[in-house]
Amino acid sequence: MAHDHLKHSVQSEAGRASLLVTLTLGGGMLVLCAFLCLWLFPDYTSYDDQGRLHNFYADTLGLLGAILLGAPLVFHAAKHLLRGEMHMDELVAVAIVAALATKQYLEAGVIAFFMILSNLIETRTALGARASIESLIRLTPTKAHRLRDDGSEEEVEAAQLRPGQTIRIRPGDNVPADGVIVSGQTTINQANITGESLPVDKKIGDEVFSGTNNLTGAIDVQVTKAGAETTLGRVQNLIMEAERTRIPLMRLIDRYAGWYTPTIVMLAAIVVFFTEDLNRAISMLVVACPCALVLATPTAMVAALSCAARLGILIKNVINLEHARNLTAIVFDKTGTLTTGELSVTRMKPAPGVDGAELLRVAASLEQMSKHPVARAVVDVASRARLSLMRPENFREVAGMGVAGSLNGDEVMVGRSSWLMDRGADMSLLSNPEYQEAEGLSTLYVTCGGRCIGWVGLEDRTRPEARAAIDELRAQGIRQLTMVTGDRWSVARRVAAEMGCSDVQAEVLPAQKLEMVDRLKRSGHHVAVIGDGVNDAPALA
Repeated sequence: MAHDHLKHSVQSEAGRASLLVTLTLGGGMLVLCAFLCLWLFPDYTSYDDQGRLHNFYADTLGLLGAILLGAPLVFHAAKHLLRGEMHMDELVAVAIVAALATKQYLEAGVIAFFMILSNLIETRTALGARASIESLIRLTPTKAHRLRDDGSEEEVEAAQLRPGQTIRIRPGDNVPADGVIVSGQTTINQANITGESLPVDKKIGDEVFSGTNNLTGAIDVQVTKAGAETTLGRVQNLIMEAERTRIPLMRLIDRYAGWYTPTIVMLAAIVVFFTEDLNRAISMLVVACPCALVLATPTAMVAALSCAARLGILIKNVINLEHARNLTAIVFDKTGTLTTGELSVTRMKPAPGVDGAELLRVAASLEQMSKHPVARAVVDVASRARLSLMRPENFREVAGMGVAGSLNGDEVMVGRSSWLMDRGADMSLLSNPEYQEAEGLSTLYVTCGGRCIGWVGLEDRTRPEARAAIDELRAQGIRQLTMVTGDRWSVARRVAAEMGCSDVQAEVLPAQKLEMVDRLKRSGHHVAVIGDGVNDAPALA
């Protein structure tokens, strides 16, 4: 499976990076000790015929350090040469070998140390991005419960699923493939795919997406897409394609490295031929190597990486920091970026004669028996209000509809207004416009003794610091501030208005987000995408 391949890839790269760190630290300490030996053992210091400084202890430690540090670079350069490829690293490898050949061990160690250091910085950034992709793919379970023709179940690898087969998904399971519900009803959290802040109720005939989480009911799903064809699989492919995209600077280096490196080596050979001074040739190789670009740039970038890490920001490609100064448009995800990503009770509307605290107490007393995120939000606000909850009897939960039970002998129901009407509750209160469902809220109606006593409204709250950040971006001259989400239009319009966004797009899938970013680029904008979910990954990549 792609997940297993990527997992092994990340693990192998992490192993190589750990070995490289060990060699770098060991070699660096040896080179440092070599310099100290020049000061600690002056009696062993002498000069050769060409005026070069030598010290037995310093040369010994320097040679060991240069070998530890230089070997990976030389092997890397040799491997590319055997493949017929030419890069800037060959210049460094030639300089290290030449320095070793002329017994300039300290110089060889210093050159190798700083080159390895730059490679470590690059490897660190790459591993962070690859690990993030692996965590994305891990959303898809490796096992699935497939139904046989006689109705019995068999556990199979998710990779073996094919369109037309039927699988059973229980509460708490992640969906292993895209499909359509053929039996049962449930509530599914699909925020990681569509960006919807609220769990979505699903019934027979509704579509479910791979990687989403089944919350409440057991369902049978007929597979329509499996593996790489699923929505999550396409997200993964989009990320991989974006990862393979090469920036203009990389293409420029590849274009000229093929002739630049041989030219410099040829010029160094000419210097040796006419001057018979190998030191001048080595100096030329070192000067000609673009160390200023290879070393100075990562040094500046690592300071930015460290600062961003303290703020909880993962930078996938440090080159993007250079492009940030040219930004003209920013696309924001909603769920978890501009909002907290967690449901909260924000409004209540008790019926005439009903106390608000009593409305919340009745609803929370019943909802405490449910694991639904909406129920947890109601119980949480009741707990913070220090309300004493009652113990319900005959508790029942209907997936996607609501809950019912008895409190002190009264029949109590909490859920959708249509479900409560079907159960015979008196919902005449809805004739008053004040008690109809508010736009942008997830509304729970509460009945007691067959009569509606009010409703509780929940929403995904906006982050208080997000509006200040958007205002600061606008003050810096960025006018195109777009919010894109897979959530409903009513919720999207409310959040966009609170944030002061210049544009808003709702009910879009991950691939559509990527298309929107491409449209902005084609119109001449330099675009940044800010998001935190799987559904944002293609656009972020």
